[in-house]
Amino acid sequence: MLSQETLNFYRELRKNNHKEWFDKNRKWYEEVKKDYLRFTAELLTRMQAVDLSLGHLAPKDCVFRINRDIRFSADKTPYKTHLGIFMTPGGRNLDYAGYYVHIDEEGGSFAGGGCYRPQAIILKKIRREIANFYEDLEEIVGDRAFKKTYGEFDREEGAVLSRPPKGFDADNPAIEFLKFKSFTATRELDAKILTDPKGLDTVVDILKDLKPLNDFLNRAIRTEG
Repeated sequence: MLSQETLNFYRELRKNNHKEWFDKNRKWYEEVKKDYLRFTAELLTRMQAVDLSLGHLAPKDCVFRINRDIRFSADKTPYKTHLGIFMTPGGRNLDYAGYYVHIDEEGGSFAGGGCYRPQAIILKKIRREIANFYEDLEEIVGDRAFKKTYGEFDREEGAVLSRPPKGFDADNPAIEFLKFKSFTATRELDAKILTDPKGLDTVVDILKDLKPLNDFLNRAIRTEG
């Protein structure tokens, strides 16, 4: 997984989240960046063997800048204090479903993915696919491996409608799936595995159980109209 020095950097950054400290520690950050990309490359290679649609990706296509977009945020701290890796057939096109790893040395690390809060046109395609191929999705989320790893879809606040979406009746057999506005499943990562040499195996085992869901979602996203 990651080196302890990488986690130490983010621990210190959390306490000193300003440009002056970052500039003084830029050499440290360059080493952190190398470690981040090394881990991303190892993870991507393993996941490309699981999902061939990721075959064209390079590590740089899967990572994010450390700088935060503070233009519309009340929080003006300039740097992210966590690491994110997103592997999707769309590369930097975040409209596609994919695999995500979130690493935070303070806690709250997780692995999973899917399609997070898709824009309206994408959501419409996914709902149409669900309505037409409800049994496919039911089989995916009912699969033993998916249920053991994730349980069910994430149900974060605001991500599930209380009433049927426009254009769908309450008696539609797929109605409970159609109410979702976000289609993700995640599994918490124990802090101990962040620097464990065998931690990568754990992350891959978690992510590979998401492939059938991502295949279903991306099939919908690629449809015309």
